Amino acid sequence: MNRIVKFLTSFVSLAILILFAQASLSPVHAQATTWQIDPAHANAQFRVSHLGISNVQGEFTKVIGTVQLDEKDVTKSVVNATIDVSTVYTRNDDRDKDLKENFFEAAKFPTMTFVSKSIIRGADGKLQMTGDFTLHGITKSVTFAVDGPTGAIKDPWGNQRRGASATTTIRRSDFGITKDAGMVGDDIAIALDIEMFRK
Repeated sequence: MNRIVKFLTSFVSLAILILFAQASLSPVHAQATTWQIDPAHANAQFRVSHLGISNVQGEFTKVIGTVQLDEKDVTKSVVNATIDVSTVYTRNDDRDKDLKENFFEAAKFPTMTFVSKSIIRGADGKLQMTGDFTLHGITKSVTFAVDGPTGAIKDPWGNQRRGASATTTIRRSDFGITKDAGMVGDDIAIALDIEMFRK
């Protein structure tokens, strides 16, 4: 009987040790929370040179996506965003139509997307977010300078909300958008302002 008791005690102890080791080796995701980008409070603004003498500004008014936010280490977070190209708005109907049909070819390439691959904190303390940016059917690595995310607050409906902004500059020719080269600048400055929420 004593042998059986000792065997069972040893077996249970070994099982506990194995479970503890597996838990120690498993990646920890308990701190990650999912936040939805709020399309009603998010936009993507852009600025491009016109004839080398002025800048044209515009925006895309439908931005959706998610942020897997690591509460302990923000550099382990993951951002996934999609922009509806057909929502481009520059305050000029003819120009907006030209952009949709002849620059972005929205019927063929209806969205642009960004999926983060790495987030690091620079020497200035700000975040640098690098990922795959897909525009006009072409994917390139793009790095955004990020401000935020802000601390969480509770909105009047009981949801938690945070804000963030990000900036970068791309060359449209890198994405096969070359129409009116010389008249319209190649460098496109992009600024994102978003609110994200979780229930």
